[in-house]
Amino acid sequence: MPTTDEVIETCSSDEVSLVRLLYVGNDGVPRGRVVDADRVASVLTDGINLSSAMQSFNALDHLAPGGMFGAAGEVRILPDPETFRILPYANRAAVMLCDLYDLDRTPWAADPRSTLASYLDDLPYEASVAFESEFYLTRDTEDGELAPFDDSVCFAADGMQSTNDIVLDMTDALKAQGMDIVAYYPEYGPGQQELVVEHAPGLQAADNHILFKQTVKGVASNHGVDATFVPKPFAEAAGAGCHIHLSLWDDGENVFHDPDSDGQYGLSETARHFIGGVLDHAPALVALTAATVSSYRRLRPHMWASAFTCWGQDNREAIVRVPSSQWDEPSETTRFEFKPADNTANPYLAELGLLAAGMDGVERELDPGAPVNEDPAEMSAAEREERGVQRLPETLGEALDELEADEVLAAAMGETLFQSYVEVKRSQWDEFTGTVTEWELDKFTRAF
Repeated sequence: MPTTDEVIETCSSDEVSLVRLLYVGNDGVPRGRVVDADRVASVLTDGINLSSAMQSFNALDHLAPGGMFGAAGEVRILPDPETFRILPYANRAAVMLCDLYDLDRTPWAADPRSTLASYLDDLPYEASVAFESEFYLTRDTEDGELAPFDDSVCFAADGMQSTNDIVLDMTDALKAQGMDIVAYYPEYGPGQQELVVEHAPGLQAADNHILFKQTVKGVASNHGVDATFVPKPFAEAAGAGCHIHLSLWDDGENVFHDPDSDGQYGLSETARHFIGGVLDHAPALVALTAATVSSYRRLRPHMWASAFTCWGQDNREAIVRVPSSQWDEPSETTRFEFKPADNTANPYLAELGLLAAGMDGVERELDPGAPVNEDPAEMSAAEREERGVQRLPETLGEALDELEADEVLAAAMGETLFQSYVEVKRSQWDEFTGTVTEWELDKFTRAF
């Protein structure tokens, strides 16, 4: 990781002229400032000003009505030198990810990144996390409509060929920023891609996810195409998720792995309790991990996106999937995957919520029950009720209702961050429900 002195030295060379200082607020949108490389030394010490109102902005670029932060008030963007990266896809540009500080030089209570960092400092384990993103490469048609980049089918060799040059530049750019590539493949939807980077420690994993998305978009733009991380960009095509893989470690040992187990799904009691906590808090948790109105167009039965609160062994319809471990490295690769998450989430808050929910299960020794190794939508309502399997919230509004009632997630976020987050997401939901859609006009004008 770069030191402060190394960052200043690099920025004094001809290699870098502009430095992007990025943070991610309640809206999940990477925002920030750009400074001249000559100013980096002072910014690393003193930060740069930012209106506190930005934490009451939603993803529609509107200020939440009556939100906690408005015209008055200011905080400081303070870059973390360890996140410094030269951007391979942008000429003479670099980036640093930032924390938000109050004017008294303490971390701002509404800052997601420093809140996650503080939680991780108090966690009795080390978290290993990977954000596994899906996205679409798109193009504009002659009629100005958005269309998939190609028409390849799932995992198709033709799709690999059509995107080869773009993906090659993406992988090179990611590796140049210290992100190793695990796998790449054309996904289920036409033009849909999945490019997986290696897991990392808790805070670094969330940082990497922000850098990953910016890299994908930047490289795609250089090739004259667009990349979108919207959860449901095409009505008839598969949704785009961001599955979160997680395991906990203690002194180099994976506490999710049971060394006495046989087979490829050897979960420890700690792992089972953690999963129990995730299931218990899932209705509220999705307000953090599926963070926009469009997220819930993806979380439907039979779509391999997960719609019911259950866990299973390699069950892609369960919200918690336990993947089979590697044949030769079961202790290294035992983990779980949380599926009802997408790229509109703030990764710091998604990870924080997942950890807080799971650790509540560990502390309360919650039993997740037997794995559900079938499509829960195919079970009878009585069987689902008997096994404690519930439907996830079907709208952002329902998920926010659950979040507001969840004391564990509220405590993990802290009052200021929690309240401001709910306000921002409520404003998005209210704008959506107050808008007349083309579908309504098309359908109801015939009848009324």
